[in-house]
Amino acid sequence: MTKSYPETLLLEKQGNVAILTLNNAPANTWTKESLIGLIDIVTDLNNDLSVYSLVIRSANEKFFSAGADLNLFSDGDLAVARDMGKYFGEAFYVLSQFRGVSIAAVNGWAMGGGLEVALACDIRIAEEKAVMALPEAKVGLLPCAGGTQNLTMLVGEGWAKKIILCGERVDAATALRIGLVEECVENGSSYTRALTLAQQVAQQSPKSVTACKTLIQSNRTRNWDQGYIIERELFVDLFHTADQKEGVNAFLEKRAPQWTNK
Repeated sequence: MTKSYPETLLLEKQGNVAILTLNNAPANTWTKESLIGLIDIVTDLNNDLSVYSLVIRSANEKFFSAGADLNLFSDGDLAVARDMGKYFGEAFYVLSQFRGVSIAAVNGWAMGGGLEVALACDIRIAEEKAVMALPEAKVGLLPCAGGTQNLTMLVGEGWAKKIILCGERVDAATALRIGLVEECVENGSSYTRALTLAQQVAQQSPKSVTACKTLIQSNRTRNWDQGYIIERELFVDLFHTADQKEGVNAFLEKRAPQWTNK
């Protein structure tokens, strides 16, 4: 973890948990540099077998992230639009394919690309004061980093249309009710709760977690019948791993397993 990343993305590690802090004051807007940095970070974490989970949090008490800096699009430059759309899409897709479990600790405003990065995570924990929206259509744009797709998968077509087409802002309680977030917690506690969940992941076989995540997300592009087949195939594949043998024998020997992610 000695590699240099943008100063707007602070990476640290606690045990098997990687912690990524968004640190671009005043509102944690995304830039081309930070999007490329996110791609590099997730790629490196995928190659670090000691990392089982990732928590994304904000260094800002008010904003989780306000998304893109609209100054980039003020002159209507098509080349800039293509460039930023490309990096937004690639960065958040790479995040969605992270080998382990990713958890967003949404502590404040999550707007546009700021909500899309949370949507790309596996789990979202929102504080009571959090407000979420995809307001791109208000400025003649649209969510281009997975927002239209990931939001619809989570909350259904009706709520996705209400949020995107009507510009509806969603508070944490509503987000919990419609399935946009998995938990709503007291102000100031989203990171602690996200870290606790991330540490729970370390109790699971990392190889099993990766296989299960692949299966859960497979129905985004495959039908259920195909999923059942792949489920059985990946079950058998786990028997080629050291962690499968360790997990079963640790249970039989009544001891805690020692995972190696191999």
